[in-house]
Amino acid sequence: MITVHHLNNSRSQRILWLLEEIGVDYDIVRYQRDATTMRAPHELRQVHPLGKSPLITDSGRTYAESAAIIEYLVDTYGAQLKPGADSEHYRDYVYWLHFSEGSLMPPLLVKLIGDRLTEAKVPFFVKPIVKSISRQIEANFAGPEISALLEFIDDHLGKNEWFCGDEFSAADIQMSFPLEASAARAPGFSRYANIVSFVDRIHARPAYQAALERGGAYDYA
Repeated sequence: MITVHHLNNSRSQRILWLLEEIGVDYDIVRYQRDATTMRAPHELRQVHPLGKSPLITDSGRTYAESAAIIEYLVDTYGAQLKPGADSEHYRDYVYWLHFSEGSLMPPLLVKLIGDRLTEAKVPFFVKPIVKSISRQIEANFAGPEISALLEFIDDHLGKNEWFCGDEFSAADIQMSFPLEASAARAPGFSRYANIVSFVDRIHARPAYQAALERGGAYDYA
Protein backbone atom coordinates (compact mmCIF):
# COMPACT_ATOMS: atom_id res chain seq x y z
CA MET A 1 0.00 0.00 0.00
CA ILE A 2 1.24 3.47 -0.91
CA THR A 3 1.44 5.92 1.97
CA VAL A 4 1.53 9.66 1.29
CA HIS A 5 3.09 11.74 4.06
CA HIS A 6 0.89 14.73 3.44
CA LEU A 7 1.78 18.23 4.61
CA ASN A 8 -1.02 20.77 4.48
CA ASN A 9 -0.77 23.48 1.80
CA SER A 10 2.16 21.84 0.10
CA ARG A 11 3.33 20.10 -3.03
CA SER A 12 2.05 16.80 -1.64
CA GLN A 13 -1.48 17.82 -2.67
CA ARG A 14 -0.58 17.14 -6.28
CA ILE A 15 0.64 13.65 -5.34
CA LEU A 16 -2.82 12.92 -3.92
CA TRP A 17 -4.30 14.22 -7.17
CA LEU A 18 -2.00 12.00 -9.24
CA LEU A 19 -3.03 8.94 -7.25
CA GLU A 20 -6.69 9.80 -7.76
CA GLU A 21 -6.12 10.16 -11.51
CA ILE A 22 -4.37 6.77 -11.59
CA GLY A 23 -7.06 5.18 -9.43
CA VAL A 24 -4.75 3.35 -7.04
CA ASP A 25 -5.42 2.88 -3.33
CA TYR A 26 -3.33 4.84 -0.85
CA ASP A 27 -3.18 5.88 2.78
CA ILE A 28 -2.47 9.35 4.14
CA VAL A 29 -0.38 10.32 7.17
CA ARG A 30 -1.08 13.98 7.93
CA TYR A 31 1.33 16.67 9.08
CA GLN A 32 0.65 20.33 9.86
CA ARG A 33 2.88 23.30 9.21
CA ASP A 34 3.98 25.42 12.15
CA ALA A 35 1.45 28.25 12.27
CA THR A 36 4.17 30.85 12.91
CA THR A 37 7.10 29.72 10.77
CA MET A 38 5.09 27.77 8.17
CA ARG A 39 7.84 25.13 8.30
CA ALA A 40 7.13 21.41 8.21
CA PRO A 41 7.08 19.66 11.59
CA HIS A 42 10.11 17.77 12.86
CA GLU A 43 8.16 14.49 12.63
CA LEU A 44 8.74 14.41 8.87
CA ARG A 45 12.45 13.91 9.55
CA GLN A 46 11.56 10.51 10.93
CA VAL A 47 10.44 9.58 7.40
CA HIS A 48 13.28 11.28 5.48
CA PRO A 49 16.37 13.06 6.84
CA LEU A 50 15.49 16.36 5.14
CA GLY A 51 11.95 16.37 6.51
CA LYS A 52 10.38 17.92 3.42
CA SER A 53 7.13 17.15 1.66
CA PRO A 54 6.09 15.39 -0.51
CA LEU A 55 7.21 11.99 0.66
CA ILE A 56 5.72 8.62 -0.10
CA THR A 57 6.50 5.12 1.06
CA ASP A 58 5.75 2.07 -1.05
CA SER A 59 6.92 -1.53 -0.76
CA GLY A 60 9.26 -0.64 2.08
CA ARG A 61 10.99 2.25 0.26
CA THR A 62 10.72 6.00 0.73
CA TYR A 63 10.60 8.37 -2.24
CA ALA A 64 11.22 12.13 -2.11
CA GLU A 65 11.13 15.04 -4.58
CA SER A 66 7.97 15.76 -6.55
CA ALA A 67 9.23 14.89 -10.02
CA ALA A 68 10.95 11.72 -8.79
CA ILE A 69 7.78 10.62 -6.98
CA ILE A 70 5.64 11.33 -10.03
CA GLU A 71 8.01 9.43 -12.30
CA TYR A 72 7.96 6.45 -9.94
CA LEU A 73 4.18 6.38 -9.57
CA VAL A 74 3.52 6.83 -13.29
CA ASP A 75 6.08 4.21 -14.29
CA THR A 76 4.78 1.75 -11.69
CA TYR A 77 1.02 2.34 -11.70
CA GLY A 78 -0.08 4.95 -14.24
CA ALA A 79 1.52 4.57 -17.67
CA GLN A 80 -1.61 6.15 -19.20
CA LEU A 81 -0.48 9.52 -17.81
CA LYS A 82 2.79 9.54 -19.74
CA PRO A 83 3.34 9.88 -23.51
CA GLY A 84 5.07 6.90 -25.05
CA ALA A 85 8.81 7.18 -25.63
CA ASP A 86 8.17 7.27 -29.38
CA SER A 87 5.54 10.02 -29.06
CA GLU A 88 6.24 13.51 -30.40
CA HIS A 89 5.22 14.82 -26.95
CA TYR A 90 7.53 12.66 -24.85
CA ARG A 91 10.26 15.30 -24.67
CA ASP A 92 7.62 17.92 -23.81
CA TYR A 93 6.57 15.67 -20.95
CA VAL A 94 10.12 15.41 -19.60
CA TYR A 95 10.70 19.14 -20.06
CA TRP A 96 7.62 20.35 -18.18
CA LEU A 97 8.02 17.71 -15.49
CA HIS A 98 11.32 19.35 -14.54
CA PHE A 99 10.54 22.94 -15.56
CA SER A 100 8.08 23.17 -12.68
CA GLU A 101 10.66 23.01 -9.89
CA GLY A 102 13.79 23.84 -11.88
CA SER A 103 12.66 27.09 -13.55
CA LEU A 104 9.35 28.35 -12.17
CA MET A 105 9.48 27.67 -8.44
CA PRO A 106 12.84 29.38 -7.64
CA PRO A 107 11.75 32.95 -8.50
CA LEU A 108 8.38 32.33 -6.83
CA LEU A 109 10.24 31.31 -3.68
CA VAL A 110 12.46 34.39 -3.90
CA LYS A 111 9.32 36.54 -4.20
CA LEU A 112 7.78 34.83 -1.18
CA ILE A 113 10.91 35.49 0.88
CA GLY A 114 10.94 39.11 -0.23
CA ASP A 115 7.28 39.55 0.64
CA ARG A 116 7.81 38.05 4.07
CA LEU A 117 10.69 40.39 4.74
CA THR A 118 8.20 43.25 4.82
CA GLU A 119 6.15 41.37 7.42
CA ALA A 120 9.11 40.49 9.65
CA LYS A 121 9.27 41.94 13.15
CA VAL A 122 12.29 44.24 13.14
CA PRO A 123 13.16 47.49 14.97
CA PHE A 124 11.25 50.44 13.52
CA PHE A 125 14.42 52.15 12.32
CA VAL A 126 15.35 49.05 10.29
CA LYS A 127 11.91 48.68 8.70
CA PRO A 128 12.54 51.13 5.81
CA ILE A 129 15.76 49.30 4.92
CA VAL A 130 13.99 45.94 4.94
CA LYS A 131 11.18 47.28 2.75
CA SER A 132 13.71 48.77 0.34
CA ILE A 133 15.49 45.41 0.03
CA SER A 134 12.18 43.68 -0.60
CA ARG A 135 11.27 46.19 -3.34
CA GLN A 136 14.66 45.71 -5.00
CA ILE A 137 14.23 41.93 -4.99
CA GLU A 138 10.82 42.32 -6.62
CA ALA A 139 11.84 44.96 -9.15
CA ASN A 140 15.21 43.58 -10.24
CA PHE A 141 14.74 39.83 -10.13
CA ALA A 142 11.56 38.13 -8.96
CA GLY A 143 9.06 40.32 -10.80
CA PRO A 144 10.69 40.34 -14.26
CA GLU A 145 11.66 36.67 -14.04
CA ILE A 146 8.18 35.51 -13.05
CA SER A 147 6.59 37.65 -15.77
CA ALA A 148 8.88 36.19 -18.45
CA LEU A 149 8.20 32.63 -17.31
CA LEU A 150 4.43 33.13 -17.16
CA GLU A 151 4.38 34.72 -20.61
CA PHE A 152 6.30 31.73 -21.95
CA ILE A 153 3.87 29.27 -20.34
CA ASP A 154 0.83 31.26 -21.42
CA ASP A 155 2.05 31.23 -25.02
CA HIS A 156 2.52 27.44 -24.88
CA LEU A 157 -0.95 26.90 -23.44
CA GLY A 158 -2.40 29.15 -26.13
CA LYS A 159 -1.30 26.53 -28.65
CA ASN A 160 -1.97 23.40 -26.59
CA GLU A 161 -4.87 22.33 -24.39
CA TRP A 162 -2.47 20.60 -22.01
CA PHE A 163 1.28 20.80 -21.53
CA CYS A 164 1.80 17.79 -23.78
CA GLY A 165 -0.60 18.71 -26.52
CA ASP A 166 -4.20 17.49 -26.50
CA GLU A 167 -3.67 14.74 -23.92
CA PHE A 168 -3.72 15.28 -20.17
CA SER A 169 -0.57 13.91 -18.50
CA ALA A 170 1.32 13.87 -15.22
CA ALA A 171 3.22 16.93 -16.47
CA ASP A 172 0.01 18.91 -15.99
CA ILE A 173 -0.16 17.68 -12.41
CA GLN A 174 3.45 18.65 -11.80
CA MET A 175 2.90 22.13 -13.24
CA SER A 176 -0.22 22.71 -11.16
CA PHE A 177 1.40 23.80 -7.90
CA PRO A 178 3.61 26.66 -9.18
CA LEU A 179 0.78 27.95 -11.37
CA GLU A 180 -1.66 27.86 -8.45
CA ALA A 181 1.00 29.64 -6.38
CA SER A 182 1.41 32.19 -9.17
CA ALA A 183 -2.33 32.80 -9.18
CA ALA A 184 -2.07 33.64 -5.48
CA ARG A 185 1.17 35.69 -5.54
CA ALA A 186 1.94 37.07 -8.99
CA PRO A 187 0.63 40.60 -9.63
CA GLY A 188 -1.55 40.85 -12.72
CA PHE A 189 -1.95 37.08 -13.01
CA SER A 190 -5.37 37.47 -14.65
CA ARG A 191 -3.76 38.76 -17.85
CA TYR A 192 -2.39 35.27 -18.53
CA ALA A 193 -5.71 34.06 -19.87
CA ASN A 194 -4.48 30.69 -21.08
CA ILE A 195 -2.96 29.84 -17.71
CA VAL A 196 -6.13 30.99 -15.93
CA SER A 197 -8.10 28.66 -18.19
CA PHE A 198 -5.69 25.80 -17.47
CA VAL A 199 -6.05 26.28 -13.70
CA ASP A 200 -9.84 26.33 -14.06
CA ARG A 201 -9.72 23.09 -16.07
CA ILE A 202 -7.60 21.22 -13.56
CA HIS A 203 -9.75 22.39 -10.65
CA ALA A 204 -12.81 21.00 -12.43
CA ARG A 205 -11.37 17.51 -12.84
CA PRO A 206 -13.16 14.91 -10.67
CA ALA A 207 -9.85 13.43 -9.52
CA TYR A 208 -8.66 16.87 -8.40
CA GLN A 209 -11.83 17.34 -6.37
CA ALA A 210 -11.49 13.85 -4.89
CA ALA A 211 -7.92 14.66 -3.83
CA LEU A 212 -9.15 17.79 -2.06
CA GLU A 213 -11.68 15.72 -0.15
CA ARG A 214 -8.95 13.29 0.92
CA GLY A 215 -6.28 15.88 1.61
CA GLY A 216 -8.26 18.53 3.42
CA ALA A 217 -7.98 22.33 3.30
CA TYR A 218 -5.73 23.64 0.52
CA ASP A 219 -5.38 27.38 0.11
CA TYR A 220 -4.57 27.32 -3.61
CA ALA A 221 -7.70 25.48 -4.78
